Amino acid sequence: MTTPLLPPANQWRNVSVLVLAQALLGAQMSMIFTVGGLAGQSLAPNPCWSTLPLSLIVLGSVLSAQPMSEFMAAYGRRAGFILATFAGATGAAIAARALYIGSFPLFMAGSFLTGIYMSAQGFYRFAATDGVGAEFQPKAISYVMAGGLAAAIIGPQLVKLTAQAMVVPFMATYLAIVGINLLGPLLFAFLKIPAPGRRAKGAAHPGRSRRALLKDPVIAVAMICGMVSYALMNLVMTSTPLAVVGCGFEAGDAANIVSAHVLAMYLPSFFTGHLIARFGREVIVGLGLVILAASGAVAMTGVELEKFYLALVLLGLGWNFGFIGSTAMLASAHSPEERGHVQGMNDFVVFGGVFLASLSSGSLMNCATAGDPQAGWQAVNLAMLPFLTLAGGALVWLVLRPKETR
Repeated sequence: MTTPLLPPANQWRNVSVLVLAQALLGAQMSMIFTVGGLAGQSLAPNPCWSTLPLSLIVLGSVLSAQPMSEFMAAYGRRAGFILATFAGATGAAIAARALYIGSFPLFMAGSFLTGIYMSAQGFYRFAATDGVGAEFQPKAISYVMAGGLAAAIIGPQLVKLTAQAMVVPFMATYLAIVGINLLGPLLFAFLKIPAPGRRAKGAAHPGRSRRALLKDPVIAVAMICGMVSYALMNLVMTSTPLAVVGCGFEAGDAANIVSAHVLAMYLPSFFTGHLIARFGREVIVGLGLVILAASGAVAMTGVELEKFYLALVLLGLGWNFGFIGSTAMLASAHSPEERGHVQGMNDFVVFGGVFLASLSSGSLMNCATAGDPQAGWQAVNLAMLPFLTLAGGALVWLVLRPKETR
């Protein structure tokens, strides 16, 4: 049984619900990544472990990607997204309790559960393509990703209101996140995406096996390019505040640079889908990789403030084209019956790369270069080169293949 093509009104309703989910529920991720390191620093027995809870969020997302995808393939998108909001609420409640009693291990447990919500949020972009025609898929993905712009604005504002609202710092922030997640079931009640249907016990799985899917050139290259785009963006963005402050600028300068980066990540989403429809998925992914390379090249030329700004704006734009283009490539290469396997494998690979990047960032900045911020910044951006070469080579290989083999 396949997901039927939905009437246009239903397609737009689903996209609207997912845009709102990305904007409202997605605000919790910017809240957590704003205060998580500071909260971890207040609890960790060793300052070197202060960002470990943030890495555990990504690890939770990696480990839950495949089970969440399979769950949604069997029970539907709505059930999966609602389940994830309960996981997000539980994780935030545990984190608030950990802050109240001063328990770092409990705080890490709450962070890990938050990763389940983060995993499900990654599927919003795929859900936008369910039941829509091939020509609308890139635009639907792009519109949903654009909701991240609102999340990037809403989240920090809520942090300002809640960070010091209670005696225990940041506790109110996590309680606010509990409330945000409770909006999820109300919002997803309006989502109307039929499930592909559950298989009878013992029946063969419809579609190709995981091994066969990974041998599909389009799927393999889309996964590689998506992983490289997201992981490199995370690697550089995580290092940026350390580099900016370490090079003698103010923390406010670092915040402004990151804000410019976030705008560059999400603002292009309003037209990325139209560019994909006009020029093709592979062209936009290739352009994204070129812009990411340009970001690294600018960063390597010096540590003046304007170069930080330019490098981070290019980084955001390159991520937008590379990641949305890769998602559109993936969505075009599998049937509805195969989506549970494909999308779960994809996000396992993508966020696995993000997890490794988040761990590597601090090491490159602080350990590999003996604490020299300029040398660390150079090392972080130089580390982009082999991965961009891998993704670019894979994309060229795909484009040069005979069309009938793709």
